[in-house]
Amino acid sequence: MSEGPRRGAAADPNVHESAPWPHRLLDVPGLRRAGVPPVPFHQFVLKVHSRCNLLCTYCYVYTAADNSWRHRPVRVPDRVLTRSAERIGEHVATHGLRHIRVDLHGGEPLLGGGTAVLRQAAEVRKAVEATGVSCEVQVSVQTNGTLLTDDVIRRLADARIRVGVSLDGGYSHHNKRRVDHSGRPSWDAAVRGLLVLAEYPETYAGILCAVDLDRDPVEIYNSLLEFRPAAIDLLLPHANWSSPPYGKGPSTAGEAPYGEWLTRAFDRWFDGDRYQTRIRLFAEIIGLLLGWDSSAEAVGLSPVAAVLVETDGVIQQVDSLKTAYEGAPETGLDIFRNSFDEALEHPGIAARQLGFAALSDTCGRCPVVAVCGGGHYAHRYERGSGFRNPSVYCADLKLLIRHIARRLERVLGAVPVPVH
Repeated sequence: MSEGPRRGAAADPNVHESAPWPHRLLDVPGLRRAGVPPVPFHQFVLKVHSRCNLLCTYCYVYTAADNSWRHRPVRVPDRVLTRSAERIGEHVATHGLRHIRVDLHGGEPLLGGGTAVLRQAAEVRKAVEATGVSCEVQVSVQTNGTLLTDDVIRRLADARIRVGVSLDGGYSHHNKRRVDHSGRPSWDAAVRGLLVLAEYPETYAGILCAVDLDRDPVEIYNSLLEFRPAAIDLLLPHANWSSPPYGKGPSTAGEAPYGEWLTRAFDRWFDGDRYQTRIRLFAEIIGLLLGWDSSAEAVGLSPVAAVLVETDGVIQQVDSLKTAYEGAPETGLDIFRNSFDEALEHPGIAARQLGFAALSDTCGRCPVVAVCGGGHYAHRYERGSGFRNPSVYCADLKLLIRHIARRLERVLGAVPVPVH
């Protein structure tokens, strides 16, 4: 892994700007003939609402390059809701899946009181049960927290739906970018919802928080602990080489401000006098250093097994690709005409299941590649060369991974996966 793509290098000959997606154009039928099987989907992201009551300034759905949300149904129609469930059941039966995740998203999925969320969860469970396959269906909803009330949470808890909340930190000044459409802060409403949710520990999935270089990582971590989350996701902001994240760019590609921020957060978490919460990124990196497989797209080489269904029934890749260019997540498929098995043959989805084989030559020569995995797929994009680049957070990931490895070596003496 280098500190970035080769600036000024010729575009990948396998990438054509005129193509409907500048993913590496794979000969997917050839891969199948060569004995490279697809990995069935185990995670289904279902949109139940395409609008949001907030307009966060950094939102990668409403402020990114892709504006397809403007043309989607505001609420998921009943026929899409039902057909999504049937397609999931079909996929479970075809592959004999024993466990799946169903993540209910928006916009803000609780607009309308959560009725669609409850109905979608019930429909999926009914469709899976009808297959006769013994398959555990884990359902969660990701919300901004402003519409959580005791009644809503109790109904979600009764339906065995876990709730994750997006928040920029545990104090009001951390959340100045999370405002409604009139520019008013959302903090008070989100706090009211979180305080109620914390009283339902079996329903409370945790907090999702994007890394913010303007905020102290130790303060952010300490403030989030006050809400008693079982888990925290610290996410690198969705960005790429053509749209660099704040604090980085072509001239600063070798600097690692996000890595430095995350190492400080890691040390506070790792050095705590007792275990208080799980931080997914750190837990994934530790597992990879110990030789385990990854279960997150942010790091590691494990195949990505997630697919998304929009409110109009269109089958897409994950939302994060919206930050690349207009139409980046599109597959040309929908749940009325196509099965999820057909989506597995899409070049973009196939590329995200190939692990090492889909990485750039630069990543292939890097000593941390088994842990980094090239970083999040969406973060590799550059106009003209597609996704066959290191992550725009390459230097940050390298710094963080090596820092965590050194901390583990002090405790264990060595780690099974060397990264130095």
